[in-house]
Amino acid sequence: MQKRTVQRGRPVGSTTYEPEPALAFGQAVRAARMEQGMAQEELASLAEIERSHMGKIERGEHMPTLALILRIAAALNRSAADLIAATEKNLRSGLTT
Repeated sequence: MQKRTVQRGRPVGSTTYEPEPALAFGQAVRAARMEQGMAQEELASLAEIERSHMGKIERGEHMPTLALILRIAAALNRSAADLIAATEKNLRSGLTT
């Protein structure tokens, strides 16, 4: 029996970026930030990321990692579960189109 080799990385054709969830998450972050009257720059500073990256997240141009979602949630004094629930609500209501 031949030993199979394991290839590193994603399978061919797969992606890590899906626009709808990224946009829905960005809308959830922006709504939470605005609800607190917080500037984007302040949120980025509290989450320890670049302001331009925060802008891309809010516009749905970047999908953050789990670690970054946790930092954003902490900076907003919310749980990551709250942000994900808001993301799911945005997806269900079709706000991302």
